[in-house]
Amino acid sequence: MEKSIITKNTIKFLEDLQENNNRDWFAIHKPIFETHKEEAKNFFTAIKSNLEKHDTIERLKMFRIYRDVRFSKDKTPFKAHFAASFSRMGIALRGGYYVRIKPGATFIATGFFGPNKEDLYRIRKEFEFDISELKEILEDSHFKALWGKMEGEEVKTAPKGFDKAHPNIEFIKKKQFIFTRKFTDKEVLSNNFIVEIDQSFKTVRPFFDLMSDVLTTNLNGESLL
Repeated sequence: MEKSIITKNTIKFLEDLQENNNRDWFAIHKPIFETHKEEAKNFFTAIKSNLEKHDTIERLKMFRIYRDVRFSKDKTPFKAHFAASFSRMGIALRGGYYVRIKPGATFIATGFFGPNKEDLYRIRKEFEFDISELKEILEDSHFKALWGKMEGEEVKTAPKGFDKAHPNIEFIKKKQFIFTRKFTDKEVLSNNFIVEIDQSFKTVRPFFDLMSDVLTTNLNGESLL
């Protein structure tokens, strides 16, 4: 495998693309784009290889540079970043990882980005019943230092069938269960960046283990697999 780092040239190309986000400029610079795309692909592949040492990854998806502008007010045709997602394996595991490389706005994310209706209901019922294990994970000092608070879209008050005054409503009303971590360009260009990503993803494993257990059992703790 080629060296798995993000270089200054790639960051510079993305900056130039941001300033010249039009089809004519991109057509002229497409051969250069292909070089940087390959660098990003190698980087994401190396992340997947690292993940597979401590997790089971079903799929790596590198997102296309082209934007879907059909329903957007922003008609710029290209994304000025490289991004990829990493899905965990099979019905026994849930959740995934995400990495975006963008000048001045690089971040990694992990968690549950779009749980289906059945999974979302099961998670909410668990949080309604008991949230002690989740709180223990979220309040761990190392976890908090890396990931901060849980993020994600949520309903305004309470989901249908749940009490808006429930003591755990902060978590029950969520539709996503996500953690993000931002990086500066200096950190992105560091030789240690890929290691930092992997260590961050390792730290979230207790959360994934808990959620996988929730989603593969009923409220009585009986396996659904």
